[in-house]
Amino acid sequence: QVQMVESGGGSVQAGGSLRLSCAASGLTASSYCLGWFRQAPGKEREGVALLDRVGRTMYANSVKGRFTISKDNAKSTLYLEMNDLKPEDTAMYYCAADTLHWCSWSPPNFGYWGQGTQVTVSS
Repeated sequence: QVQMVESGGGSVQAGGSLRLSCAASGLTASSYCLGWFRQAPGKEREGVALLDRVGRTMYANSVKGRFTISKDNAKSTLYLEMNDLKPEDTAMYYCAADTLHWCSWSPPNFGYWGQGTQVTVSS
């Protein structure tokens, strides 16, 4: 059974930093695409950062240069380092895994999701 559990969310002021963690267990595929998504109230879920099967990273234009996705294979943990946070980064953040496709920004391709962790950035 696959489980993905996020942590590290919280409330910060604009310009601050947070590091989100996603502990993953039960992923038996030899490789997979990992991603961070976010959803603000009244908005669609959007991709923030992806880490593909060969370790390449991709970022949404809105976070490029400020967010960094990484993973620690020994700890089976995915991270999202977020710097220079802005009020528009306020959202529920989710980690996700796609074991069937290459890597894309499409949420329906991701079969496994965490429960989410809230990030609130005040101005």
